Amino acid sequence: MARTKQYSVAASGQWTDEEEGRRRLPSGEVHAWEPGRNETVCGLSLSRSRLMRFPHVNWVDTFPESGGAADRVRRQCPRCASVAGRRGLDARPRWERTNPRP
Repeated sequence: MARTKQYSVAASGQWTDEEEGRRRLPSGEVHAWEPGRNETVCGLSLSRSRLMRFPHVNWVDTFPESGGAADRVRRQCPRCASVAGRRGLDARPRWERTNPRP
């Protein structure tokens, strides 16, 4: 069985949450990012796009219904959302061919 990938967040801005002990959180437009790579899932270069990395924030925490780090997220990249998932862990599984043709 294939292991599901865990995506982190790259964002256009940041803010500091004083209530949780000065934790850095994403703001503005967010993209899914695999730690160890220099580009987002949708293909944007992190340095050329001036995106900040947040390896401690999971992609599912940027959804408004998660209640996590989504307080100041304005927009999620639709291309990243199509690859990394649009909803949390309770979402239905991705499409998979179960009976391939020979």
